[in-house]
Amino acid sequence: MRSTISLDGFDVVLGRLDAWPAGQDASGPPAAASSAQREHWLVHADGRRDLLPVRLWHGPPEPAMELVAARCTGPTIDLGCGPGRLTMALAQRGLVALGVDVSAEAVRLTQGRGVVALRRDVFEPLPGEGRWAHALLVDGNIGIGGDPVRLLRRCGDLIAADGTLVVEVDPPGAGLWQGQAYVLSCSRRGSAFSWARVGVEAMDRTAAAAGLRVVDGFRSGPRWFAELARR
Repeated sequence: MRSTISLDGFDVVLGRLDAWPAGQDASGPPAAASSAQREHWLVHADGRRDLLPVRLWHGPPEPAMELVAARCTGPTIDLGCGPGRLTMALAQRGLVALGVDVSAEAVRLTQGRGVVALRRDVFEPLPGEGRWAHALLVDGNIGIGGDPVRLLRRCGDLIAADGTLVVEVDPPGAGLWQGQAYVLSCSRRGSAFSWARVGVEAMDRTAAAAGLRVVDGFRSGPRWFAELARR
């Protein structure tokens, strides 16, 4: 069961959190599960290859996502939400949460979990600009657009004056890299796009260049996160 709501003039499909039968995982339809079984690699122009944890993305929120969601205390926008497991974790905590992704399929899957999602580029107008308590960039989404400073500056425009931005970063030693990348799936190569990586040690200067400051850092197993605020 779905209904349509309006957020600052944008029509968004809203599903219900109780729409899934008891005991059924809200990770999307069988087709999504089938796709999640295949190997997908993110190949960077500098030779680095990262195995994309697609199956994880299609599953329930893992401890790292629960930890991120626990730091959110008000309306939160999940940028590059993918299939929406983090957006769902936020909504399950009773927060106003909006998932945003350029992929129509990602938005459909997020809505299928019973949460709000909007198909939009992060650099296009978004609902609630300047009023979100938190904005989230996880699962490597600091790379969106290939220019972390521009992306962080844009995220700073989305959050309220006392809001924060939670960013997943690479472990120490990764530094800062910007260049081209592509996705390799079952020997099929996708089109190249601009991408970036930011390591823990590069976050302070990258945030400062965007008019933000790092106020906290935390870990979940091998994964590293930084929390940023306006300067």
